[in-house]
Amino acid sequence: MDTKWKNRLLVVSWFLLLTFGLNGVVTLVTHGPYYMKNYFNTAEFDHHFEDFITKLSIYELNQLPKEQVKALITVTNDEIEEYRYRYGDLSTQLASIHDQYESRITEALDNDNQTVADALIEERERKIEDISSNFSNDDYVREKVIKEKEQIIDDYYRQLENNRSEFDTLSSSFHYYLTDIQSGEVFTNIELVPDEMNSFFNANDMHYIEHYPSSNNRYLSTTHYGIADVYYDIDMSVIELPNREFEGKIAVPQSLQSNSIIQSHFESYQKWRIYYLTLGALGFSALFAAYFIYRRRNPIHSIDLSRLKGYHDRLPIDIQLLLFGFFAIVAASSITQTIFSPYDLMNQFYSFLSRGIKYLLLNTFFVAGTLVQAVLLKDFMKDPFKRKEKWEKALLYRGWLTLQDAFANRHLATKVILLLAITFGFGLAFSLVFMESFLIIPYGIGFVIIGLPVLFLLFKQIGFFNRIVKHTEALANGRLESNLPEKGKSMLAKHARHINTLKSGVKTSQREQAKSERLKTELISNVSHDLRTPLTSIITYVELLKSADLNKDDREAYTEIIDRKSKRLKVLIDDLFEASKMASGNIELVKKQVDLVQLLQQALAEYNEAMNESSLQFRISTPDTPIYANVDGQKIWRMFDNVIGNIFNYSLEHTRVYISIEQKKETAVIIFKNVTKYELGGSVDELFERFKRGDTSRHTEGSGLGLAIAKSIVDLHGGQLDIEVDGDLFKVIVVL
Repeated sequence: MDTKWKNRLLVVSWFLLLTFGLNGVVTLVTHGPYYMKNYFNTAEFDHHFEDFITKLSIYELNQLPKEQVKALITVTNDEIEEYRYRYGDLSTQLASIHDQYESRITEALDNDNQTVADALIEERERKIEDISSNFSNDDYVREKVIKEKEQIIDDYYRQLENNRSEFDTLSSSFHYYLTDIQSGEVFTNIELVPDEMNSFFNANDMHYIEHYPSSNNRYLSTTHYGIADVYYDIDMSVIELPNREFEGKIAVPQSLQSNSIIQSHFESYQKWRIYYLTLGALGFSALFAAYFIYRRRNPIHSIDLSRLKGYHDRLPIDIQLLLFGFFAIVAASSITQTIFSPYDLMNQFYSFLSRGIKYLLLNTFFVAGTLVQAVLLKDFMKDPFKRKEKWEKALLYRGWLTLQDAFANRHLATKVILLLAITFGFGLAFSLVFMESFLIIPYGIGFVIIGLPVLFLLFKQIGFFNRIVKHTEALANGRLESNLPEKGKSMLAKHARHINTLKSGVKTSQREQAKSERLKTELISNVSHDLRTPLTSIITYVELLKSADLNKDDREAYTEIIDRKSKRLKVLIDDLFEASKMASGNIELVKKQVDLVQLLQQALAEYNEAMNESSLQFRISTPDTPIYANVDGQKIWRMFDNVIGNIFNYSLEHTRVYISIEQKKETAVIIFKNVTKYELGGSVDELFERFKRGDTSRHTEGSGLGLAIAKSIVDLHGGQLDIEVDGDLFKVIVVL
C-alpha cells in the first residue's frame, strides 16, 4: 500500500513540476523579451510621450487666445443656406410654427385665460418674424451662424480648462525647454537660462532625453495640434493656423516624484522584469528536475491505464481526437498564461499563493490529460489496420455515410428539405404575426396559396407511406394483398412499384416452390420405380436359378433376363450420376474446333441399323459446308445421341422425323422434330426434369434422363436447348 501511494505521489509531483516548468519557460519566452529592454524604449513610454507632446502643444506651444480664434471666424454662403433651410423651406417652417401654437392658444381661450393666449400669440408672431427674416436677410442669418460658432469656441475653451489638471499631472514627469525658431519665444517648466541647458539636461541625471532638432534634423512641429484638431465645425480653410517649429529638449528626470505617472509605470516595469526572470529561472529548474525524474523512473509507465483504456477505447476515434485536441489546446493556452501574478504579490501574499496554486493544479490537470491521452492514442497511430477499423466506426465517417444515403436520391432529399423549410418558415412567420398584427393578411394569403397545398401534399405522402408500411407488414406475414397504386414519379411511387414487383416475385417463387416440391415427389417416385423394376426382376430370377430341378433352357433364359435387367440397372445408375454431375457443373470440358455437321452425321450413323429396322422415316437436312464450333466433341456427341435416342423411344410409328442443322450469323442451330407416341400434358419445361418421361406409365426402355443430360451439356457450353410442342409435334431446338 505504501508503494502504491508513493507511486501516485511521484506521478502527481512529476506532472506539477512539468507544468510549472513549461509555464515558467514559455511565459519567459513569450512575455519576457518586452521587459528585457529599457523602459524608455518601449511602446508604453512612447504612448505617454506622444500624449504629453499633444497636450503640451494644445495648452502651451500652439495655444491661441479665445478672442483671437473668434476673430478668425468666417461664414460662407453655403453655411447661410444650410442654416436657412435646416428645418425646411419658408412655408414648411411657418406651417410648423402655426401647428405648434394653435392647440395651445385654443386651450388658453377655452379656459378663459386671455393673458396666456395673448402671450402665446405674441411669441408665435415673434418666431414667424424671425423665420421670415432668415429668408429675407443674409446678414441676419450670418450673425446667427457666427453666434453658433462662438458658442462652440466657448464650449471648447471651457472643456480645455476643465481638463488642464491632466496636463499638469503629466507635465510633472517631464522637463522641457523649447524655443520657437522664428519668434524666439521660450516655453519651459524649469528655471533655466539658455547657456545652462546642456549642463542641466545631462544624461546622468535623466532617464530619457529627446533632442530638437533630432538626429535627422527634424524640429518639433505643432501644425497638426491645437484648434485644427478640435474645431471640425469651423471651416478651417479660411483660418490660417500658425506654422510653428521648436528647438530644445524634453527629458524625464531621474528624480521623479512617487506619484508621477511615468515613475509608477517605470517601477511596475522593473518589477515585471524581475518577476519574469525569476519565473524563467524556476521554470528551467523545474523542467530539469522533471527530466531527471523521467529518466530515472518514467512516471507515465507507472500509471495503471488499463481501466481508463477500456472506457477510452469505447469512444469513437473522432471523439477521442476531439478530447485530445481540447485538452491540448487548453493546456497550450494555460501554460502561456501567468500562473503566479505579481499584482497579487504586491497586494497580498496569501492571495498570490492561493491563486497561483489553484491555477497550477488546473493547468496540471490539462497537461496530464493531454499526455495520458497521447499514450492511449499511441496504438491507434502505430497500427494502420486499427486506424482503418477505428475510422470506420467514427461519428464523422458514419455521419458522412448517413449524409450520402440521405442524398443518394437528390430529388427526394431536395424535396424533403424544401418541405421542411416551407413548414419551418410558416411556423416562424406565424410567431411574427403575434408581434406585428398587420402581417396577418400577407401571412393568410401566403398560407392559402403555398402553405395549405404543401400541408396537403405532406399529409398525402405520409398517408401513402403508412399504406406502404401496412402493405409490407402484410407481405412479411405471408398475406399477398392487392397491389399498391403506382401513380406519379415520386420515390414512394417507385417504392410501391418495387414492392408490387417483389410481391409478384413472391407469388412466382411460391408457384415454383410448389412445382419443385411436386417434381421432387415425382422424382423420388420415378427413381424408385425405375430402379426397383429391374432390381425386382433380378432378385426374382436369381431365386428361380436357385431351384435344383431347373432345366438348362430355362436357366439360360433366366440368366439372359438377369443380364439384360442388370445392364438396364447399370444404364439407369450411370445416367443418374452423369445427370447429377452435369447439373452441378462439376465436369471438365475439353474444347476444340469441331465440325458440327460431321459430328451429327456420326451420331446418326450409330443409329443406321435402327433406322432401317424402324418404321420411322428420317429426313436429314445438312449444309454442304462445315459448321465449326469450339466445343467438347464427346459431350456434344452425347447430346446428339440422347436426343436421337429419345426420338426412337417416343416417336409414333410410321411417322416422319426431321433433323436439320444450319448456321445463323455466329451460331449453329440444330432442330429435331418428331410426332410423339404419347400425349404430352402439363408444362413442357418439366420434360427437362430428371426421370421425367412422356410415357407416364413408364413401360418404355428410356431412363427419363436423356433430355436433362442433353440440356446440361448445352448449358455448360453456354448454348441453349429449348422444347416446343404443337399438339403431337415435338420439337427440340439446340443453339450453339
